[in-house]
Amino acid sequence: MSTKLIRLSETDSTNRYLRDYTPAADEVLTVCVADYQTAGRGCGSNTWESERGKNLTFSVLTHPTGLAPARQFTLSMAGALALKQVLDSLVDDITLKWPNDIYWRDRKLSGTLIETRVSGSTIRDCIFGIGLNVNQHQFLSDAPNPVSLCQILGHEVATEPLLQHIIESFEAWMQILADGGEAHILNNYRNSLYRKEGYHRYRDQEGEFEAQFVDIEPDGHLLLKDRENLLRRYAFKEVMFE
Repeated sequence: MSTKLIRLSETDSTNRYLRDYTPAADEVLTVCVADYQTAGRGCGSNTWESERGKNLTFSVLTHPTGLAPARQFTLSMAGALALKQVLDSLVDDITLKWPNDIYWRDRKLSGTLIETRVSGSTIRDCIFGIGLNVNQHQFLSDAPNPVSLCQILGHEVATEPLLQHIIESFEAWMQILADGGEAHILNNYRNSLYRKEGYHRYRDQEGEFEAQFVDIEPDGHLLLKDRENLLRRYAFKEVMFE
């Protein structure tokens, strides 16, 4: 698989950089990594706190073949599994918090902002904007539960080998998708989910409730069953984990 790696000392956003980038014809993946992003984003209006040179802030541009927009959540799952596979080799207790955050126990280790562009009836390309907390010792924002690899392990981690392993994992999971492995991706994602067992507290527009995980639909909807045995179905941002 042909992958190009672009290194930047500083940029406003690696996602924005790749939106404006034109890949060569044989580029299957393009990875843009920056030591520092001046406008790194989380989901919605959130920003991503990252101390200069301490973490991995990068974006991955992919070009899926024949994938309909209704199936774009498969890309999200594959990207999350690519990260989890690498992190599993370093620490225990890594899970995927729906839709695509990476958690260590009850703390957030990584977040991903995904942008897709459609051409006709298929997805033309997809950009994964990833922030992974690696060597940051202290977090100053009001984010409720951040954690870094160095805080977990008690020592710093070399970012360059880590990035290379992540790129290799992305290549592997994008190949699984290209080979028609959507069922395999969905099954692995389901088995990797945060709070997959037992009852937990959630909040939707009607208030708080307790529920247990039931399933993830192929289009990304989350299915929960509450204490009254009522099945609840949510799209992204329609329910919050408490």
